[in-house]
Amino acid sequence: MSTLSDDVLPLIRTRAELFYRAANAHGTQMHGAVDILERAHIENDDPGEVHRVTQKAVASSMKIIARADDSAGIIGDACRRLLELHPRTAAAAQITPSKLVAWMMKFQFEGDVDFFMIDPVRYALALGTHGVESYRSRLTERAERLGIDPLAERDVHQPYSHEHFVLHWQAQRLAVLDQDVEMIIRTHARDKRVAAWFQNTAEALEEIGQLDLAVEWAQRAAGFDRGHQSVQAAEYWCGLLARHRPDELMEARWWVFDRWPNSTTATRLHGEAGTSWPAYQDAVLERLSANPREAVLFQLHALKDPAAAWETAHAAKMSNQDVWERLVQQYQSIDPLAVLPILSELVDLELLQTGAAHYKNAARHLKTMRRLSTGTNALAEVDTFISDLRETNRRRPRLQKEFTRAGLP
Repeated sequence: MSTLSDDVLPLIRTRAELFYRAANAHGTQMHGAVDILERAHIENDDPGEVHRVTQKAVASSMKIIARADDSAGIIGDACRRLLELHPRTAAAAQITPSKLVAWMMKFQFEGDVDFFMIDPVRYALALGTHGVESYRSRLTERAERLGIDPLAERDVHQPYSHEHFVLHWQAQRLAVLDQDVEMIIRTHARDKRVAAWFQNTAEALEEIGQLDLAVEWAQRAAGFDRGHQSVQAAEYWCGLLARHRPDELMEARWWVFDRWPNSTTATRLHGEAGTSWPAYQDAVLERLSANPREAVLFQLHALKDPAAAWETAHAAKMSNQDVWERLVQQYQSIDPLAVLPILSELVDLELLQTGAAHYKNAARHLKTMRRLSTGTNALAEVDTFISDLRETNRRRPRLQKEFTRAGLP
């Protein structure tokens, strides 16, 4: 074994049981191995050896993740780094295209795991024109042998087919590699039933520099419906405009806010508006007024105006407990005594439920009430409130324990 192998592979391979904590520790160790390989690739002392060790590391990492509890994703991230490095080392080592194609096919269709994909776009340099065509032919042969049409929609009533999934994704990436707009639309938009497919099309078109078409498809994805995929597509659309057509961004941000009027879209509009924000503020607040929770969150976090948020919450008789808690945290520095009635209501709401978590929350609010009222006439009222609660809940020993632990009288 070479020195590089000695340095890298023992950090990848292990016979240990990889339950959660051990898997996380081993994943961190694997990242160290990838660091070594990446440095060796940059230094380019022996490209052939760097590639050989990288390929061995990929094989070993697939066996590791197949049996590890990688809930935290640390091992998976190391695997992805290795798979991103592999085509670069193959190109540097000038690996024979036929040998590389054979590895790519085996990895995808005969591997230890089936949840990593390899991208022919990344392998294009290493494969060369003839290698890409050979790879395409091998995929076609496999599809025909299995009776799979990669461009046809999978019958959802049939069992999941990993081969169909891989072949379809490869068709998508080969369309990108070919910069074939028609095939990109065909493979990515499919039958246009899903908003995410419109976004996938836009992303592929952006990748090949077809920016006008990318913007068009991203906008179509955003306007597809009002579901979560369209929400995600709308953010991609705005990001696309920010990168390539910044003059159109504010109009898009307003469209997105008007379609989904909430604190998130309002905050993004506010962030882009800059010095022009005053021209939008009244319209935004008016649009948010139908949803007090969103209006208060926006005033609190984006506008950083707890006084206005306080007024809005009271005027709208907001009932959202979690938002009141955030509002109290910020407004108490403006008027400490004004938040006491809200805190007492929050305590009552917590004690409608049983359980240690609710008792701890109630005790925390009461402790805050005492701190804010110290040195004022309100402290006696707060202590009376606590005393009454202890008496009313005398048959809740855990509540009494949490109150005492919080230092309450």
